[in-house]
Amino acid sequence: MRGTSRAALQAAEDRFAPVLRAAGTQARTLGEELFALVDALDASGSLRRTLADPSNGADARSALAGRLLGGADARTVEIVQALVRSRWSADDDLTEAVERLGFLAVLHSAEAEGALATVEEELFTVVRALAGQRDLRRSLLDPAYPAQARGQLAEGLLGGGGTPVTRTIVRRAAVAPRGRQFVVTLQHVGDLVAEMRNRQVATVVTAAPLSVGQRERLTDLVGRALGRAVQLNVVVDPHVVGGLRVQAGPDVIDATVLARLADARRQLAG
Repeated sequence: MRGTSRAALQAAEDRFAPVLRAAGTQARTLGEELFALVDALDASGSLRRTLADPSNGADARSALAGRLLGGADARTVEIVQALVRSRWSADDDLTEAVERLGFLAVLHSAEAEGALATVEEELFTVVRALAGQRDLRRSLLDPAYPAQARGQLAEGLLGGGGTPVTRTIVRRAAVAPRGRQFVVTLQHVGDLVAEMRNRQVATVVTAAPLSVGQRERLTDLVGRALGRAVQLNVVVDPHVVGGLRVQAGPDVIDATVLARLADARRQLAG
């Protein structure tokens, strides 16, 4: 998103975070209603343009959103009307904003149940299970494969378990990929969980399993490198070059950086 859209999205998140927290477990319903709107916007370019075009007037756009969501929860209507009143750099940015708030809504319902950390771990477990499963990943994205069948396939990755919120997220990622790979969507939602917990997700690919002590030391070192607390997800891959690879969002932290941090820490301790 460009500057105008980023500002509009941030304002919407700041405004509705208290609303979503107050909604408790009902926030999941708000999220599902927002996902339904995303589907409608993806299906109709004219609707997207009408709701995002500033020349139509904020009141007119808000009224149209109200009519469109006539049977939805009043809180969903309030969220969407505020979104369409904002200015967006591109009409697709409005759709992305609605989707992001939809994911945040279902995650707030998990938080209300005390299950946010569980959802984070379950999403990572699914991502890890798909490593090396190229055909399965392709099936989850294949438009020739019926959407509902993709959804069932995605839920099957949880082996009949998983929290209701995790099942909602993995199903959504498969049914409405929106041009993204299934794993990319799950990683995106994992980042949202980390933001809610004021932590950044860092994925460590290592040639051998880490001990509890090694994991704790690495978490500390990566946090120092990033300048904030981190949630460390560890993937064991014996083929990784150099024995260790750390990625946080688009950033890859070279093992030599961590080594220098460790050396500096030892010198300070001495």
